[in-house]
Amino acid sequence: MEYPKTQIDFERMFSTEKECISFLYKIRFPEGYKCVTCGNNESWLNARNVIICKFCRGETTVTSGTIFHKSRLPLTIIFRAMWWIIAQKNGVSAKGLQRILGIGSYETAWVWLHKFRRIMILSDREKLSGLIEVDETLVGGKKKGKRGRGAEGKVLVVIALEVKEYGTGRVRLSLIPDASRKTLNPFIKEQICKNSTITTDGWKGYVDIKKMGYVHEISNETILSEGEEVLPNVHRIASLLKRWLLGTHQSYMTKNHLQYYLDEFVFRHNRRKSKSRGLLFYTLMKQAVANKPIEYNEIVKVP
Repeated sequence: MEYPKTQIDFERMFSTEKECISFLYKIRFPEGYKCVTCGNNESWLNARNVIICKFCRGETTVTSGTIFHKSRLPLTIIFRAMWWIIAQKNGVSAKGLQRILGIGSYETAWVWLHKFRRIMILSDREKLSGLIEVDETLVGGKKKGKRGRGAEGKVLVVIALEVKEYGTGRVRLSLIPDASRKTLNPFIKEQICKNSTITTDGWKGYVDIKKMGYVHEISNETILSEGEEVLPNVHRIASLLKRWLLGTHQSYMTKNHLQYYLDEFVFRHNRRKSKSRGLLFYTLMKQAVANKPIEYNEIVKVP
């Protein structure tokens, strides 16, 4: 299927609502629409972009059941927002998106950015494998209080990173309440293939790694940073994460939404070597069509 490879391609392909609808239709129904009521595969698309079955006259829309459902923003604006997010190496803030695209309110831009972040992680993605470094880092502003894994005023993020012969591979990030075995063990099981070699520091929260079917190595080459021992490759990822949160988003986020920012960082880092921005746009668009509508209240609610 054709997708935009450059900004010029994008402007040529998506200048009208009709062109956006046509693109979504091809992604959602690559073999043509099949009526969910009667199973017939003959239909037409009317002027209101409603799909009508030729036999039972059942109706649906191209955007029904997707994150675009009942959007008040034109698809031309939403498509541009998605393209802008992908095209920018470090992403974009809600304020920046509002200004660039002329979106009426900051809140609208913020909500759509969070909709995009929630579809960036594939549910069936492959686990990390090979040589893996695992450690935690603290994210948050500087506040007075104790340091280390239980520091006050900050939140804890666990990092797992593939270490390759030349450089590093994929990364996984997760917001965690503490660094106990009870918390770290499920993360390791969910994110890392069995029989992989996991390198950590000597923290007691990692004592069960060998029992869970992994090779466990305790690194002797740790770096001392603000009183906390960290592994070199994971430390580099932690630094990049904090720089990104501060530089792109000015660390303006709540703990309740932080995991989605982590998901965006993972999406960008794991595709950092991609030579095609257009392919990333197409991948994210397929996710947008495959995912169910994300309601406003679901995004802004506070647990």
